[in-house]
Amino acid sequence: MNRALPVVRLRVPTDEDALAWHRIFDDPDVMEFHGGRSAELSVYEELTARQRRHDAKRGFCLWTMVDESGEVIGFTGAQPWEREWGPTGEIEIGWRLGRAYWGRGYVTAAAQMTLERVRAAGVPSVVAMVHADNARSIAVTQRLGMQLAEVYTTPVSKQRGHRYRLDLQL
Repeated sequence: MNRALPVVRLRVPTDEDALAWHRIFDDPDVMEFHGGRSAELSVYEELTARQRRHDAKRGFCLWTMVDESGEVIGFTGAQPWEREWGPTGEIEIGWRLGRAYWGRGYVTAAAQMTLERVRAAGVPSVVAMVHADNARSIAVTQRLGMQLAEVYTTPVSKQRGHRYRLDLQL
């Protein structure tokens, strides 16, 4: 039985969203696969500023996710993979959600909207880089129809990960 996905809205992140992201991601469960601890506010200030630049240049970014009541609950979206290892030059989709909102379908709904937006922007395919033990994010990639393309080990932290791929050509 498929349940209806929740209503979620995506918007280009604002300066104020850096504060909201810092607050809702300050949770060891949320950060388990992202270094294990909360980032400083300045990290989110830089991240939201970079996402505004991505949106202005490319028409997509990591958007702020807002629930039915207008509450900031996380982010999802797409951006170029900019590390020197991995799928350099490809577009990565990703998401992070506040712990209080897990298990309700928000990420799947928002990621489906992301796929529609990046397809409309002319992106031919996307990848998702997911920690090998992150069952929740792996489940999202499966719901999106992504296929496992590679199993890898990160060069510095030596973490195992999975690269998923989805062709967006119609």
